[in-house]
Amino acid sequence: MGRYFIEISYNGANYSGWQSQTNAPSVQETLQTTARKVFKQEIEIVGSSRTDAGVHALRQIAQLDFEPSEELTQCVFRWNMALPDDIAVRQIREVKSDTQCRFDAIYRSYQYIITRKKDPFYEGRSLFWYGALDLDSMEKCCQMILDAHDFQAFSKVHTAVNHFECDIQVANWQTDGHLLLFNIKANRFLRGMVRALVGTMMEVGKGRKNLEDFAAILNGKDRKKAGENAPACGLFLVEVGYPETVFV
Repeated sequence: MGRYFIEISYNGANYSGWQSQTNAPSVQETLQTTARKVFKQEIEIVGSSRTDAGVHALRQIAQLDFEPSEELTQCVFRWNMALPDDIAVRQIREVKSDTQCRFDAIYRSYQYIITRKKDPFYEGRSLFWYGALDLDSMEKCCQMILDAHDFQAFSKVHTAVNHFECDIQVANWQTDGHLLLFNIKANRFLRGMVRALVGTMMEVGKGRKNLEDFAAILNGKDRKKAGENAPACGLFLVEVGYPETVFV
């Protein structure tokens, strides 16, 4: 029996989040249940990131220990045939037996999508906002994010972490036609952090807060002072990165 990483994409609209729950459908439980049926083994799925209810993933990574009875490409095919249309396994790749997908990740990246025009193809996968936004000020907020280390002000309260420090490697806004995209990459993220950052930067963009307010919130470490979380539907887990040394 070996350890394997699976690369997964999913539309999170119909799920209570990644993590298994007793009273609501989750991505983790759906993958686990179908894997046990397909491979006829007692399989446990462990994810690298616990996305919230309604959040999507382009490239989530999870791990499982199992004994493949056929080529991995065929395992992917059979698994996908059993999964609902809103979850897809992209690939299965063997890793070293002591690898942990959550703790061995060296970075994660997210993207938040805002549509500036009504677009049926982004319905349920973006935030539709047609009002004015000061993008220059929102980009200046990104520079503050890059210079910061403690993000307690943008973390959910009562979360079990030892510290609130994150090493932000990328933070920027970009436009693509009628889309406004926030990109962020870091070694780790706190619960609710990206949506809280987006929600607060939008407050700056709308003129309800200024850059001095944003700096004070960032340095003040008080979640109550930050803006509301942006809706989950616009958030995508884009990538989880690992050193090549973890792979067999």
